[in-house]
Amino acid sequence: MMEGTASGGKSRPVETELELIKQAQQGDRRAFGQLVRRHREGAVNVVYRMCGDADLAEEAAQEAFIRAWTNLPRYKPRSPFRNWLYRIATNVAVDALRSQKETVDVETVYLPSTDEGPEELAETRERGERVRQAVLNLPQASRSVLVLREYEDLSYKEIADTLGIPIGTVMSRLNYARTLLRQTLTPYMEGA
Repeated sequence: MMEGTASGGKSRPVETELELIKQAQQGDRRAFGQLVRRHREGAVNVVYRMCGDADLAEEAAQEAFIRAWTNLPRYKPRSPFRNWLYRIATNVAVDALRSQKETVDVETVYLPSTDEGPEELAETRERGERVRQAVLNLPQASRSVLVLREYEDLSYKEIADTLGIPIGTVMSRLNYARTLLRQTLTPYMEGA
């Protein structure tokens, strides 16, 4: 049932996520499109942090939304839609990584400040690339937990729900990932 269209006033109230999910589960593509718009950036970021390739991240996020649409009738709102979607996106990223040996992306995540000179900028980019490579070299299970915690700012419980693992496993994988990163990056940071 469609309410009035937005024609400058507030004739159509902002729909809650649960309302959009219910509508999408009944086949409403417009409602699903709203969910995609709300979560697209986060899904792309999760996949990018998992694989390090911007093009692959876009493709994998698109595949995650296709899988979400296909499986939407089975979604039960016990956990947030975002967590369910990130779980699908993480699985798509793992599948994509299995099909590709190594991904290389020349883009850096770092945005320079205007106060930096060329030498500082080069050092900062190099440091950012080392961190990115170190994250990409983590075991997949540890990388998933680290990406969801550090880049997407999910709580331990949200990560546990998203990945379908106990909170204790989340904490141990996160600790392991941080330890590996520290071991990998310490030699570079000592010279800085």
